[in-house]
Amino acid sequence: MSSTPTIVVVEEDRDRALAIVDALRASGDCEVVVIGNVSGLARRIAAHAPDVVLIDIDNPTRDVLEELTLASGPLERPVAMFVSGTSSGLARTAIEAGVSAYVVDGFQPERVMPILETAIARFQMVRQMRTELAETRRALEERKVIDRAKGLLMKAKGIDEEAAYAVLRKTAMDQGRRVADVAEALVTAAGLLS
Repeated sequence: MSSTPTIVVVEEDRDRALAIVDALRASGDCEVVVIGNVSGLARRIAAHAPDVVLIDIDNPTRDVLEELTLASGPLERPVAMFVSGTSSGLARTAIEAGVSAYVVDGFQPERVMPILETAIARFQMVRQMRTELAETRRALEERKVIDRAKGLLMKAKGIDEEAAYAVLRKTAMDQGRRVADVAEALVTAAGLLS
């Protein structure tokens, strides 16, 4: 997050919006932008490229949550949502839409910064887990391709698995490429020849 964070506040009630802005500015240096109408929410939030989004809404509708999903694009920034009451399944839908903190019982100025800090921390934790998951999936896919390429080499050259990997590794080093890239090229070429 930048040194002076930009916070978009989505609040239709002018007095409540002012109370939120005052609470945010009292808590530290930040740029605050207020969006007073939820129509076209995704486009309007994206136009400001905020670091954090704070939404104070009495009863969020599924349409608002869909807009929020688009605005989170997916999950680009922490979002804290203050709601007045509960609705069956809405908290889960909000979390799936990218909300990092879903607070029932509405907005209270003294709770804003601790909740935003919690939303930011949770967002960063989830983003790190998603990154690690994506890296793990990529590594698994690369391992599968390397295993397939080793199998092709073992069959074509009549060599064992260790020797097949050595061929892949040497080829990768000679060409200045990654082993997974050489394996992918071999598997692709074998698919074309069969």
